Amino acid sequence: MKITVLDGYLVNPGDLSWDAFKKYGDFTCYDLTQKEQIVERIGDSDAIFTNKCYITREIMEQCPNLKFIGVTATGFDKIDVEAAKDLGIAFCNVPAYSTDAVAQHTFALILELTNLVGNYSKAVKEGKWYESEDFTFYAGTLTLLKEKTLGIVGYGNIGKKVAVLAEAFGMKVNVYSKDREAAIKSDFVSLHCPLDENNKGFVNEEFISQMKDGAILINTARGGLIKEPDLVKALKSGKIAAAALDVISVEPPKAPNELIELPNVIVTPHVSWLPTETRGHLLEICEANLKSWIEGGNLNRIV
Repeated sequence: MKITVLDGYLVNPGDLSWDAFKKYGDFTCYDLTQKEQIVERIGDSDAIFTNKCYITREIMEQCPNLKFIGVTATGFDKIDVEAAKDLGIAFCNVPAYSTDAVAQHTFALILELTNLVGNYSKAVKEGKWYESEDFTFYAGTLTLLKEKTLGIVGYGNIGKKVAVLAEAFGMKVNVYSKDREAAIKSDFVSLHCPLDENNKGFVNEEFISQMKDGAILINTARGGLIKEPDLVKALKSGKIAAAALDVISVEPPKAPNELIELPNVIVTPHVSWLPTETRGHLLEICEANLKSWIEGGNLNRIV
């Protein structure tokens, strides 16, 4: 059996091992694969793994030996699932591997906005504590999370984990699917839903107009959920006090990007899933998916 990973660097930049996959056959791992290289690199592979390469019907038809596609992620919008079904190609994803990591990152973003750790550390390193006339100094207003409200849009595994963390801080959780108005009117609104054609850009001017004045928006889900020009307008006007984003609509972004450059926006480059432990777990599930398929099983199979 020939097994090929098309873009392994995204999951394993070198701090993890692919050895578990090698016992199943001839194994090749490419760090990155460009669109024009996909067919050639798949070649006569029986099984492939990919994270961000588009695997279209045309590609599948040009690789007649292909029998298994594993996506090294939960989302699978880059795989033509119907084509895989039509062509009899097994397809697996990795559900719920990043729940704890994304929930943790959500609160890292929230806490950065409320406790200003980066700002205060920067001020200290710039010498402001040396110059202080007292035991402390002010470099921004801190905010207590206790008794604040958190609206959660998307109440799956990640949304539920975020709710647990929020309650540990003494926050009141409002779930969008249970009480839409309360969720939208919360002090913080955090997005945790998958992106599809039905909700693309649903956080738009109309949605934002219903939010509490001065609310904070968090997005660790998908950038396409937000209509970014509308968010920029709301951030400039103060309707939304701040936003913390781990995802944006186009990744990587093209410079200049007005949203990224606003002073009341925190942006991280889609890293919420990156803890070493999380990626290690991801690879374990990918290997289990492959093993199950080889043995005739259906672990995490979509088709």
